[in-house]
Amino acid sequence: MCEGSALLEGVPGIAKTLMMKALSEAIGCSSKRIQFTADLLPTDITGFVAYSREKGFFIVKGPVFTNFLLADEINRAPPKVQSALIEVMQEKQVTIGKQTFHLERPFLVLATENPIENRGVYKLPEAQVDRFFFKILVDYPTLEQEEEIMDTNVSFRQFEDYDIKKVVNPDQILKMQKLVKKIYVHPKIRNYIARVVDYTRPLKKNKLKSIQKYMEWGASPRASINLYFAARANALVAGRAFVVPQDVKDIAYNVLRHRILLNYQAQIDGVKPEDLVYDILNHVEVP
Repeated sequence: MCEGSALLEGVPGIAKTLMMKALSEAIGCSSKRIQFTADLLPTDITGFVAYSREKGFFIVKGPVFTNFLLADEINRAPPKVQSALIEVMQEKQVTIGKQTFHLERPFLVLATENPIENRGVYKLPEAQVDRFFFKILVDYPTLEQEEEIMDTNVSFRQFEDYDIKKVVNPDQILKMQKLVKKIYVHPKIRNYIARVVDYTRPLKKNKLKSIQKYMEWGASPRASINLYFAARANALVAGRAFVVPQDVKDIAYNVLRHRILLNYQAQIDGVKPEDLVYDILNHVEVP
């Protein structure tokens, strides 16, 4: 609904890739998957210019030419490859040689990331991380969920056996994206969003001691834009034609956690970005 991309972070074995495959089936869009590895090249993602005696020079399009791109273990590719995704995720276009191609709408990147490995992985460039609309943490299941997983796991079944039904199609998704833009946001709510994001910036003589002590860099204006759109989408899902402050609070963690950089003191004290978002939401006055 927000026309954005999402980064799923979690330890191995908790079905991040399976969730993405299930979602791609349910939304009824064309999908492609890229397994990121250390030897991946930018042209493996975007495409390249080829030559043959019969055709001459021609374009070979990469897997980004789809509606739903599954980027598995995205942090296993070097920064040069990650940079190739920046134009794709922000402008929804690809430049191959001297030609620029606009991607088919809707276009969505869902990426997975393993946070615990430190060999064979690369830190994602901040410019790319900022272009992810959401960063979603995938945690361990509950005991009840784990028992159910043991009965319904895919290790002994084919993915096709689950017969996932398509619940929407690309045209319906585009219509929902237009509806989101029509959701009313009161000027006071817009000001509330701006104040929440502004409080993440330690250089603004912030009154919050936790921000002054632990924050290295705050969120950019892109965070305000994404918070603004995500609150509208949250209101639409709740069946309302207007945004309330709780909509902002509901999605603030997913929008802000990857856009605020902590210093070394935060690592020493075991402080996480979510802790600072919690402080901000409790400190900023609600309209």
